[in-house]
Amino acid sequence: MSLNTTDSTSSSDPEIDRPEPEESAAPHDDRPAEPVIEVVEEKVRDYRLIRRILLTLWAVSLGIYFWNQGIAADRTSLIFFLAFGMAAATVGRRRVITILIDWLPFVLILMLYDWTRNVAVWLDMPTHWTLAPDVDHLMFGVNPTVWLQSHLKQASPPWWEVVTSVVYMSYFIVPYATAAVLWVRDRAVWRRFAACFIAVSFLGLVGYTLVPAAPPWAASKCTAAQVADHPHDPPCMYNPYGVVDDNLLGQVEPEHPGAEPYVERISSRGWGVLHLDMVLRAIRFGQTKSNLVAAIPSLHAGLTALLALFMWPRTRWLGKTLFTAYAVVMAFALVYTAEHYVFDVLLGWGLAALVYATYRIVDKRYILPRNARRDAEREAAAAVSADRTQAPSRS
Repeated sequence: MSLNTTDSTSSSDPEIDRPEPEESAAPHDDRPAEPVIEVVEEKVRDYRLIRRILLTLWAVSLGIYFWNQGIAADRTSLIFFLAFGMAAATVGRRRVITILIDWLPFVLILMLYDWTRNVAVWLDMPTHWTLAPDVDHLMFGVNPTVWLQSHLKQASPPWWEVVTSVVYMSYFIVPYATAAVLWVRDRAVWRRFAACFIAVSFLGLVGYTLVPAAPPWAASKCTAAQVADHPHDPPCMYNPYGVVDDNLLGQVEPEHPGAEPYVERISSRGWGVLHLDMVLRAIRFGQTKSNLVAAIPSLHAGLTALLALFMWPRTRWLGKTLFTAYAVVMAFALVYTAEHYVFDVLLGWGLAALVYATYRIVDKRYILPRNARRDAEREAAAAVSADRTQAPSRS
């Protein structure tokens, strides 16, 4: 009896029956315990909705401003307006100060271009009145502007002159708007485009500084005797439109009744169809500020051709078609509206091709290899730093 009582008591107490763990059963580890790394998922703010709201507000505000005040007639004002759009499009991506860092030198260089584009007048360089029309006549047997206005011009602007007027006016907006889009997407690509833009502009400045030339609308008002001394602003070019016997271009023989029988400057005539007087005011203001004898080469043709060349490898078939068509329609508009000769257009295209080819060569031979070496050095430095960081934990 006593034995059974003792067994019952000992089995009912777990604290007595459970054996104590032995110290030698677990291996001893002298290494310090590794810190526990807690992974915290960082919440990234989605700025897409904010950017869309800001861009919408910017576009609406810009439309209201242009409707009331007119389209910006100068480059500096246009870039100022675009800067707000770029700031809205890059909220959460870049600091606003990067707009000033990138665009201020670009604007200052183009302002220098504006200040020096009349240097031919200061140097009293002789203006060429017959060079371009002689070359055009040699190529076609007729003056293209006279031929086009004889066959196409009507008493009042047809619907398609809206297209030519819009395309002509777009030169003052599209290149800069394209530059803004490129900046938002890729600053490195924007820098390349800005360099090409500046190169075409200043090489064009060299051209019409050394070879100032009158456009078709001015030559149609003057005779050879009136410009025999190669003046840059003879009184004849300021005469009101009308038939001038023995003018430098020849007479228009209109096929459409009521069309004027002389060459007219009609680059803005299509806007009358749309009744947008604000655009007409902007164009006239811009024309009064421009160099009237800067026809060779045509920067209208040169910069639109540069757009087509630069955007060709960066767009799909629709973009390629639109940019190429833009350059071609611009060339037609310039010749038809008496702003430029075909000779001027071809020189502008050649200038754009030269600058673009130079950029591609420099980019391929120097800039891209240098950037590749720089990226390789950064990757090597990052790898070395990572090995040094992991070395203590391995030991």
